[in-house]
Amino acid sequence: MKYIYISIFALFSLLVNVLQAQERVTSLITGKVTDTNNHPVSGMTIEVQEIGTGTKTDATGKFAISVAKGDVLVFTKEGYLTSFQDVIVSKNELVIHVKPSIAEAGETDNVHIPFGIVKKREINGAVSTIQSSGLSHTPSSSLFNALPGQTTGFNIWQSGTLPGRDDATFVIRNRASFAGSNVPLVLVDGVARDFSDMDLNEIESVTVLKDAASLAWYGNRGANGALLVTTKRGNAEKTTFSYDVQLGSQMPTALTKPVDSYNFGRLYNQALQNDGSQPFYTPSQLDNYKSGTDLYGYPNNNFVKDFINNNALVQRHVLTASGGSKAIRYFTTLSFFDQNGLFKGAQTPLYNSNVGYQRYNLRTNLDMQVTPMLNVQLDMGGRVEDRSQPGGGSDAFLNSVFTTPSNAYALLNEDGSYGGTSSFQNNPLAQLKSKGYSDEVTRILMGTLNATHKLDFIAKGLSANLFYTFDIQGVFTSGRSQNYEVYQRSVAGSLTQFGTATPLVYLTSAFSNNIRANELWTGFDYKNSFGKHTVSATVRYQQAVVYAATQFENKRQGVSARGSYSYDNRYYLDLVASYTGADNYMPGKQFGYFPAMALGWVISEEKFMKNIKFIDYLKLRGSYGMAGNNSTGESSKFPYAYLYTPTTGGYTFGSSYTFNPGGAEATYPNPNITWEKAYKTDIGFDLKLLKNSLSISGTYFNEDRKDILTNPLYPSIVGLNSYNINDGQTRLRGFEGTIDYTKKIGDFTLYVGANFTSAKNIILRINESAGLTDYQLQKGHNIGSINGYDSRLMLLSDGIFQSQAEIDASPVQRFSGKVVPGDIKYRDINGDKVIDNMDRVMTDYNDTPDAYYGFKFGGMYKGFDFSILMQGVNGRTIQIRSLVLAGSNNTGYINQFSEDAWTSSNPTAPYPRLGISDRGNNTANSDFWLRSGDYLRLKSIELGYTIPSVLTDKVHIRSLRFYLNGFNLYNFNKTGMDIDPELNLAGFNSVYPYSRTISVGLNLKF
Repeated sequence: MKYIYISIFALFSLLVNVLQAQERVTSLITGKVTDTNNHPVSGMTIEVQEIGTGTKTDATGKFAISVAKGDVLVFTKEGYLTSFQDVIVSKNELVIHVKPSIAEAGETDNVHIPFGIVKKREINGAVSTIQSSGLSHTPSSSLFNALPGQTTGFNIWQSGTLPGRDDATFVIRNRASFAGSNVPLVLVDGVARDFSDMDLNEIESVTVLKDAASLAWYGNRGANGALLVTTKRGNAEKTTFSYDVQLGSQMPTALTKPVDSYNFGRLYNQALQNDGSQPFYTPSQLDNYKSGTDLYGYPNNNFVKDFINNNALVQRHVLTASGGSKAIRYFTTLSFFDQNGLFKGAQTPLYNSNVGYQRYNLRTNLDMQVTPMLNVQLDMGGRVEDRSQPGGGSDAFLNSVFTTPSNAYALLNEDGSYGGTSSFQNNPLAQLKSKGYSDEVTRILMGTLNATHKLDFIAKGLSANLFYTFDIQGVFTSGRSQNYEVYQRSVAGSLTQFGTATPLVYLTSAFSNNIRANELWTGFDYKNSFGKHTVSATVRYQQAVVYAATQFENKRQGVSARGSYSYDNRYYLDLVASYTGADNYMPGKQFGYFPAMALGWVISEEKFMKNIKFIDYLKLRGSYGMAGNNSTGESSKFPYAYLYTPTTGGYTFGSSYTFNPGGAEATYPNPNITWEKAYKTDIGFDLKLLKNSLSISGTYFNEDRKDILTNPLYPSIVGLNSYNINDGQTRLRGFEGTIDYTKKIGDFTLYVGANFTSAKNIILRINESAGLTDYQLQKGHNIGSINGYDSRLMLLSDGIFQSQAEIDASPVQRFSGKVVPGDIKYRDINGDKVIDNMDRVMTDYNDTPDAYYGFKFGGMYKGFDFSILMQGVNGRTIQIRSLVLAGSNNTGYINQFSEDAWTSSNPTAPYPRLGISDRGNNTANSDFWLRSGDYLRLKSIELGYTIPSVLTDKVHIRSLRFYLNGFNLYNFNKTGMDIDPELNLAGFNSVYPYSRTISVGLNLKF
């Protein structure tokens, strides 16, 4: 493979040399470059395209350069757009006005839509774009971690924390289905692909599609919104080589605080006494734990300190080459990412059992002008990911570290054997050094061929397109395994063995998750202008199949079309429709029609607006249409089919009741099952004021989601489980808006921006179980759940019982055998003097926020730059029961929060009494354990300095920038606890800590 890349670069060099060798008749031209405020722009590079010769503007912005007839000049400088504000010929001199790129505040004039690129002015729906250049330069294993707070209508929160597995959950606007998937469609260069593990340097932009006119193109896959990820391509205007390096340290944002042995014993005794039992630890034993004079007989471990490092190294290296000519353009990038785990003491002479993640990314995008009529894009992208962890698993190791009592055993006995007991046989030291390790290598290769042939000989502006992809991936697992034995030490010093040690052996290697995906899109494009009229159209036939070794093939097929009309760049009309189908529905009912339309009016171009000087641009836009969601929540591939299980059991026949094995009918099918239908309405505006320095956009949206799967409510006499039916309905409604402001004062450029989204959903129709009272129905409530609760039906708490007299005067609570002072008190909802399941009420608590927002602030002064991003959510709820009541009978449910449990001497404590047995009253689902999950996070800060070009030019360096970055630095929340509400269990129980990252970086271009 390396010889291919060497040959490509050699070909590029040859082409450049040939161009440079041609004879050219030149003449000298002069000019001046200024910004939009007529300030001179110094140090701007001016090159003759494809020739490479050039100059730079001086301190007054002036330049002189020799050019030949037909030459194209390319003006480039960090922080400025390559397109001009205007070009004026004044006194035989060119006066060129350029705009700072920072004024775009994360936007670009080109917006990617399905199989097309349009100007932002032409967007009539709800579409927002995130440029990769505006993202934080943080060494992160997942690209999703860099996206929160960047734009409207895109809510993302982290749901995993392990290196290489720090997954994210994301929705566009909010949930709209209570049964099916709410995950948006993610497309990389037009194809459904995972992009979280791509390198940031591969990405040009991420476009968020939210309205029907953008999503109807994808038919029955578009209802949840879509992310269009566009990778970078070569630029024929300049050849660039770059090297990026980032070195950083990751530190836990929150971490459990172990209870020492003395306090563990004291609290354990307290829990037993609350249960009416005798204390387990004698005063003498407690004194021995407190004195610490015999750490073998009375150990006092701090497993967190012993096995979790304060920080872990993370690094990222990227090499990039980009450039070309009119005939061939290329973009090639190679990157390496390495994230170490936080486990301490994982190195052994034979292996390292620390959790870790390494990734290699490679991408080459080629654009070839094969003939004047034929353009071909050939893209190859791939990555190799290596994830490692201890042999017993990271979760098991963390569970031992975070939950094992500090007095359970000495890590090592006097003779060097591993300590343990019959109840605690997982020794974290042994888990790292004598349990082996596992290694998982994922290989992914993505290939794309995109060919466009002009058909101007048929009709001007007409072209044909063929787009084909070939993606493969597979996982290879390997490692080494062994086991260990632990010895329980008695008070007298004798040892009792538990478990059996085994020698180190190789794990059986295996291949899995072998997947191949092919996708074909082919059709025609047309665009032409007739005076003030512009017409464009795109039509595609598409067909796709996904093969997996252990699953049925997934197939889809369809036709998508889009037509656009504009008059005088003032009035706009888009018509979009698709006819798409999938193979998981009954033949004859596999296809559906999904239409949409959008209108736009640039009202600022009207004559009656010309006298309003402070308004530079105002556009009104709106769209309406339908998209579908075929991820409806059914687990079966063919829910419409009558299927039978041949060996499910048997039947008894005859007078002798002889049992005969046989088959049985499986789940009762639903031949009419179909996709969800989303009817979307968007009405918005785009406004620019104060000489385009202030930009404001807002969109009101409403979505009615119909045909959601819900229970069929068949009578039980049917005797079979049945598939759900399309009888559910919801509504999602809200508003999203952005505001950006840029101001240049002398050499200082300042920008501020904010975005906000409010999106609330409600269930309008759902089939629910018989016997529920009105206050237990989901209808009329929002869509949502609480992570850690099995239902949103919950008891309403009324404080904590303070005395037996209060208990006697209250309704009887039937969730435990007895209720004593210190237990949670509940409200009697139905007034029957008994607290039972009939007092559970349906609530609107939800761990998906109703609103989310982001703030950005930054600036540039000469070579210095800085940026700050803050991100937050509102209307989110988390539960802390899994934290406060963490543990088991063996640990007595004692943890760092146990000190704040109710006692008669501490009646205002925030948590109920400690207890080991008969705990049902205090563990029931209730609002007692709910806390606000709202937070405002200082997401990132970056400080940078670019060496002046007068210095770098001397060593033939285009630019050199150093920077310092902080990521996930701090969060402001209302929990009143030392936790991170985004991942409230991270760093506790068996969950890997959430991390903040401090890094330094260098960007070198030449």
